[in-house]
Amino acid sequence: MIKDILVFSAKLAAIAAILFLTYWYILEQFYSETLYFSLWKVYLFNAALVLGMYILLRYYGGRKPDSALKVFMLLSILKMAFVIVFLLPLFLGRADNTQVEVINFFIPYFGLLIFEILALNKFLQKA
Repeated sequence: MIKDILVFSAKLAAIAAILFLTYWYILEQFYSETLYFSLWKVYLFNAALVLGMYILLRYYGGRKPDSALKVFMLLSILKMAFVIVFLLPLFLGRADNTQVEVINFFIPYFGLLIFEILALNKFLQKA
């Protein structure tokens, strides 16, 4: 299990770095204002959520394979709760341009979510 987590972590870091550098370049070219959430914080938060969810699902899914899908659903709901707490300053109106901030968050969120689902697909099919 540790080897799988290390391999997943390396792949996650590579994917996150590629997405970060690409999105950072695009943002630097077309947007000049300061964002409330810096891009590295958004990527770090999203990558930590993906890694945490993967580790917990591998741990609990390995112990009780028949409940892996239930654990996945519970962790997905918990992940969304963390996202709402993270984005709470935007909901309270502390950002100047909320639309750009939301796009700034959800592009990495969905990019890393696709990676997470593809990585967990094989594991969940075994369970």
